[in-house]
Amino acid sequence: MNQQLPDHRRLGRALGFFDTDPLMGAGLPYWLPDGAVVRHTLEEYVRDAERRAGYRHVYSPALGKRELYEISGHWDHYRDDMYPPMKLGADEVVLRPSLCPHHALIYRSRPRSHRELPLRIAELGAMHRAELSGVLGGLTRVRAIHLNDAHIFCTLDQAVAEARDALELIARAYADLGIEAVRHRLSLPGAGGKYVDDPRLWRRATDLLREVLAEAGVAYEEAEGEAAFYGPKIDVQIADPAGREATLSTVQIDFHQPARFDLHYIGADGARHRPVMVHRSIIGSVERAVAHLLEAHGGALPAWLAPVQLAVLPVAEDQREQAAALVREAAALGLRAELAGPEEGTLGARVRAARLVPYQAVIGAREAGAGLAALRLRDGRRPGALPGGDLLARIAERVAARGTALWA
Repeated sequence: MNQQLPDHRRLGRALGFFDTDPLMGAGLPYWLPDGAVVRHTLEEYVRDAERRAGYRHVYSPALGKRELYEISGHWDHYRDDMYPPMKLGADEVVLRPSLCPHHALIYRSRPRSHRELPLRIAELGAMHRAELSGVLGGLTRVRAIHLNDAHIFCTLDQAVAEARDALELIARAYADLGIEAVRHRLSLPGAGGKYVDDPRLWRRATDLLREVLAEAGVAYEEAEGEAAFYGPKIDVQIADPAGREATLSTVQIDFHQPARFDLHYIGADGARHRPVMVHRSIIGSVERAVAHLLEAHGGALPAWLAPVQLAVLPVAEDQREQAAALVREAAALGLRAELAGPEEGTLGARVRAARLVPYQAVIGAREAGAGLAALRLRDGRRPGALPGGDLLARIAERVAARGTALWA
């Protein structure tokens, strides 16, 4: 590990975001309060973006019968990455490695009409993969994953537009999060028996994804051997500070699982038709997303995502009452604010301790007497002394706007 580069394992523990315990097991991190705040905020951001884009949210269990994954193809093609079955009465149940079979069952829970399509089902759900101990690391390779997943059931004519819109959602999220894609990859099957053997479906799905990328105006590279076992996918690649690439977000067009689960809808002609299944994830797993955010920003997360958004620092004990009142006002506006009083050290020491907090409000005798607070930004700028209400309104405006700009 290069100590000169931001490393999410070191940053996450130093900032109190997450940790592990041998009794919980390798690859099973737990989230501490500040990390939980970031995770919750990120999850709510994604859910809000999905709601605005017409998605409906569901919950499904993290267990399924082995038969479910035999139907989906996971048992034949993905078994080495799954946990072994557990005996439960006459059944064998498995910790799910993926959410898509569950969403296929939700789709087929009742008859569907063409008027319902596209049907966009989203879930931020848990899944489990039996990663070997040697590849586990921090939040990037874990055994319990919480995936921002969605499946769009649509007609063939709708598939390209839905996949293109998913790419736009991903690009918008990256802008708000202050992260960059280093490239887009069209992941294709390779040699060997790990892929579903249906060349016709592979060609159809690949042609559609090429059309999606062309319509989106996105440059891409093709990579054999990187596809999902059931179909090709668009991978949005990110890189850590050392230049190591990983996939964060994906968009897939799938003809395989609709056929395996015998999904259909009633068309305008009154006949049964097979839907297309578009898989997409805006930020991938919450674990990998937070790991990348920590490294991309060196721990200084965008203001809307930071666990503490405002640190209020009274210069002396005489200003504590005014500082506490400002913290209460900030909380009433939905801001995450904390008071750092003189008992925590000199003003300089407290300023340094809060160096990753986007906003610092210093209240000395002069500011307290005039109902002001001297604002300092994390990037070193000092907008000056502002009335408490105005200061909080300006901060709340920037937080609500999301993005990475600290000050207008």
